[in-house]
Amino acid sequence: MSSSAISYKDAGVDIDAGNALVERIKPAVKATYRPGVMGAVGGFGGLFDLAACGYRDPLLVAGTDGVGTKLHLAHQMNHHETIGIDLVAMCVNDLLAQGAEPLFFLDYFACGALDVDQAEAVVRGIAEGCKQAGCALIGGETAEMPGMYPAGVYDLGGFAVGAVERANVMPRHADIAAGDALLAVPSSGVHSNGYSLVRKLLEVAGADVNDEAVTHGLPGAGTMGEIFLTPTRIYMDGVLPLCREGKIPALAHITGGGLTENIPRVLPEGFSAQIDLSRFSLPPLFAWLRTKGQMELSELLRTFNCGVGLVLVVKQADVTTVQAALSSIYGDIHPIGQIITAENAPEVRYLNPEAWG
Repeated sequence: MSSSAISYKDAGVDIDAGNALVERIKPAVKATYRPGVMGAVGGFGGLFDLAACGYRDPLLVAGTDGVGTKLHLAHQMNHHETIGIDLVAMCVNDLLAQGAEPLFFLDYFACGALDVDQAEAVVRGIAEGCKQAGCALIGGETAEMPGMYPAGVYDLGGFAVGAVERANVMPRHADIAAGDALLAVPSSGVHSNGYSLVRKLLEVAGADVNDEAVTHGLPGAGTMGEIFLTPTRIYMDGVLPLCREGKIPALAHITGGGLTENIPRVLPEGFSAQIDLSRFSLPPLFAWLRTKGQMELSELLRTFNCGVGLVLVVKQADVTTVQAALSSIYGDIHPIGQIITAENAPEVRYLNPEAWG
């Protein structure tokens, strides 16, 4: 063979590294398996037996998402162990809004050159997210694309499939009426939306990701990077059983668009959401972001979750039951408003904005 022969590795793609990654992640992947999983890691496709899950008249629900520029902070911190939890959470919490149980998950990991240690940390985080959600990680794709990504940089995408009995699909518009309560389930932080603005505000504040948060006026232990890398909360354990019992006819996952744009997505025509901002406090993290950006309240409410991961629509008679079931898992569950009749398309109307300054 000519001494000038060029291999795939010379072009920047290391097949052996990819194979090594598959071997290293097999235990983490297998730890996510649940009833319904068929086949083994490394096949051309993931197999899943829906009949093994006990559904009688199921509908499949699918969702796909990423984690946006939160990845940039992970790269800055060289901390890749939890970003996979965010990836799973962003997908499965959307399935929850349809009343669906997540069954399986697939990931897409793209990079310029594969760093096996880095990729293993990411996939272990994905596996942890799947365990928290009760779904199986049954496949994925690792793509080396030299020239597309700088050294050490990767991108992520996730794809989740769930199932729900046809009679339990949410939102159940027929069960929503004026006077129904709106309950806020706390977020674990910023979750995975608005990070382009977060990064801009860190720059404006002169805050390095390795700075202790208290030096920039944020309470609590940890660095700025650690606080903003707090993984997105997964809400399956406590909320899904209540959905199946009919206690929650609708819920909104508060992602990009904040409270303002996500709650109307689950409301029928003729109804809107009325939220009283005096009923709950803006957490210090979001108050800090608002102050650093001198943000108008309207901008804050349609960019960040403001401490609310889910908004549940609940009958007044079921409020106490739902609060009791969820408070031990997620913390205080605040009644923040109610459903009202409206002539126009669904929207969010805010009362007492002065309560947030």
